Amino acid sequence: MTDASATAARRPGEPALTALGLGAPAPDPADASPHSFPGGGRWRTEIPSCEGPEALAVVLKESSRLDVPIHRISQGSGVWMLTDAEITEMVEATGARGIELCLFTGPRGTWDIGGSTRTDSRGGGPRARGHDAVAGCVEDAVRATGLGVRCLLVADEGVLWTLHRARAQGVLPADTTLKVSALIGPVNPASYAVYERLGADSVNVPSDLTPDHLTEIRRVSGAPMDMYIEAPDDLGGYVRMYEVAELIRRGAPLYLKFGLSKAPGIYPYGHHLRELTLATAKERVRRGRLALDLLARHGVDGEMAPLGSRLPGDLRRFEISS
Repeated sequence: MTDASATAARRPGEPALTALGLGAPAPDPADASPHSFPGGGRWRTEIPSCEGPEALAVVLKESSRLDVPIHRISQGSGVWMLTDAEITEMVEATGARGIELCLFTGPRGTWDIGGSTRTDSRGGGPRARGHDAVAGCVEDAVRATGLGVRCLLVADEGVLWTLHRARAQGVLPADTTLKVSALIGPVNPASYAVYERLGADSVNVPSDLTPDHLTEIRRVSGAPMDMYIEAPDDLGGYVRMYEVAELIRRGAPLYLKFGLSKAPGIYPYGHHLRELTLATAKERVRRGRLALDLLARHGVDGEMAPLGSRLPGDLRRFEISS
C-alpha cells in the first residue's frame, strides 16, 4: 500500500472543513487494508446486471464514450436465461476488450415453488433447494464454461463448494473463478473467511457494512471483495459514492460495483423488459464515471489494477478429501 492511500482525503469537502478548523482526525494507518490484487492495483471495476448481448453492447459503447475502464461485467438472471448463441456473443465481445464475463448459476429458491421464501422470514432465500437445484447450478456451470465463460456467480454455500471441487477435479476449467452473490454476502470476518475456504475467488459483501467492518474482514482474509458503490433497491438502495476512497483504503482489493438505485428489478430478464434494461445499463456506466471522477479529484485514482487482470491470487481453501 502506498503512503498516499493512507493519507488521502477520505470524503468530499475535507480540505475546506480543515481550513475552517472542522477537519476529521487523520486516518489511522492501522485501519488500512494491507492487501492488493496480484499484478498490482487495489481496485477493479464491475458493471452488474448486464442481462444479454444487447445490454452488453450498450455498456461497451457507453464505457468507450465516457472512458470508464471495466474489469468485469456480470449478469444476474442466470445462465439458463441465455441461449448458447447469446452466451457466445457475450464471451466474444468481452474477450475482445479483455473484460471478465460473470454469469449467474441457477436455479434459486426465490424463484422456486417453495413458499417459505415468500414469508416474512424469507426462508432459505436464494439458495438452491434440494438436490435437483444443485444439479441445475452445476449444469449451468458446465454449459457456460464450455462456451468460454470463466467466471460464475453463486448464491449458495453448497453450490460454491461443489463448483470448487469440480474445478479442482477438472470438471470445470482450472482458471474458472467463483464469485459469491450479494444475496448471501457475509457480514462478519468469520463468515467471510469461510467463503474464501469454500472456494470463493471474490466475495460480494452487503453494501451497508461500515468501514470498520471492512477493516475487520481484512485482518483475516485477503480474498477480493465486491461492493456496490450504489446498490439496487432490493439490496438497500445505498449510494456510497462519497465514501469510495475510504472504502478502497479499508477494503482493498476491492471491486467497485456500479449498481443503480431507484430502478425496478429486471430479474429474470426477458424482452418485455428491454427498454428498461438498456436504459439502466447505460446509466450504470455513467454512475461509474461519476465515482471515478470523484476518485480523481481526491488524487487516489492511480491505484486501479491493470485492465485485463482477473485472477484473485493465492487464497486459502479447505482441504478437498478424496
